[in-house]
Amino acid sequence: MSEGATGSREPQPGLLDPTDLARLASLELRARTIVEGAFSGMHRNLHPGTSVEFTEHREYAPGDEIRRIDWKAVGRADRYYVKRFEDETEMHTFLVLDASASMGYRRRGVSKLDYAGYLASALAYLVGQQGDAAGLLLFDEKARSFLPPSTRPGQIREVFRLLEAARPAGRTDAALALGHLGELTDKRSLIIVMSDLLDSEPDEPGGGEARGPLPERLRQLRARGHDVALFHLLDPDEVELPFDDLIFFEGVEPGDTRTLLAQAPDLAEAFKRESEAFRDRWRATCLEASVEYRFARTDASPAAVLRAFLADRQRAVRH
Repeated sequence: MSEGATGSREPQPGLLDPTDLARLASLELRARTIVEGAFSGMHRNLHPGTSVEFTEHREYAPGDEIRRIDWKAVGRADRYYVKRFEDETEMHTFLVLDASASMGYRRRGVSKLDYAGYLASALAYLVGQQGDAAGLLLFDEKARSFLPPSTRPGQIREVFRLLEAARPAGRTDAALALGHLGELTDKRSLIIVMSDLLDSEPDEPGGGEARGPLPERLRQLRARGHDVALFHLLDPDEVELPFDDLIFFEGVEPGDTRTLLAQAPDLAEAFKRESEAFRDRWRATCLEASVEYRFARTDASPAAVLRAFLADRQRAVRH
């Protein structure tokens, strides 16, 4: 698990920032540009080291494929056992994006939803180039659009189309969306969730019994054997309060009637501390759940964020 890229105001050579990417003509071109920047000098394999190496036996359970039964082991032990293989096939990749109203926030640069779309389109492009199956789930308080993973011709362009058409709206319920996804996939998958998490609570610090619905869903997905990564995306304004005058704050999602009128400088330090503490709680929650945590600001180069993500995964496989 890793915090990932936090964003930097310093430009990185060869890596376009989100504002530059927004000027490109299409999402497909942006995706290709991000991948080319991310993989300069790197091995382009999202799932390195796949094989059909036999690893162990386990006792047969209803739903297991009969062809996996080891009949020799049955003869020796008088019980039914199946063979388990390590990464026998490439994993499906599910890209799960929060498209709720809060993801539309932007004061300058690009919105969180646009930024998530850049990362998701680059990952979809990469997965498609490797001949693997990618799918997409857009959600707010319900599953809004679902495209099952596939390697059919035109699949990645359909991912691009849905991402380009996505508009921020509604409240968010990431736990409900992941519960929906868990019901739809029984194949071991890589599930990449992208959200600002502003309406989702991490677990209480200190390992207490209080557990939020989203952390519990993440644990359930891991318990089913899925590989899960959570991208925590925030606008720079949500990391450091940059304003220097009287500001009227209001909720951005439907039904959120909270308001506050305050001098921004009086809140700046407390705001920054609380934002950092919020990320720390999510990082700890993901660590406990064996979920990879990646934090990124929307002013960070998407190629740099993607490069760090994939480089960390390659290092983890080698070790």
